[in-house]
Amino acid sequence: MPESREWTHRPSGFRRSEVSVSLGSGEALWRRAVSDVLLWKVKTRSGFRVDSNEPVAQGQGVLVTASALGFTVVEPVEVVTVVSLPDRVGFAYRTLPGHPVNGEEAFIVHRRGDEVVLTIRSLTRAASEQLWRLLFPALLLMQRVVRRRYLRSLI
Repeated sequence: MPESREWTHRPSGFRRSEVSVSLGSGEALWRRAVSDVLLWKVKTRSGFRVDSNEPVAQGQGVLVTASALGFTVVEPVEVVTVVSLPDRVGFAYRTLPGHPVNGEEAFIVHRRGDEVVLTIRSLTRAASEQLWRLLFPALLLMQRVVRRRYLRSLI
């Protein structure tokens, strides 16, 4: 998912989202954004905790923790792809059992000429656990809020 400029993958039963923001331009910004995306900073600067200080690596399992309104939710994920190309760097993870939703999410920093862009891609459907299935409409609203935070995380 993060390796492709054009994202044409449309699996049945998943809600698909792709949002991007320009971070600015220049080599220094590029280097910082690449480092930040590979150190989970899109997540941590958006209010999540990640139980790893290591850069993302394919096959890496981590616990992402979200806290809001007095509730704490632990979200198990596994990194499925890491991309490191001269003009495109990022990763994708898939959710694991116990996560509030079922799907994948990708965080990609890429260049358009000198411009540095952050793109977030996600595929989402309700998790199989009954509680999360019931809360799925509310989770979709929270996902929109979180995506806006993601887009501001590297600026």
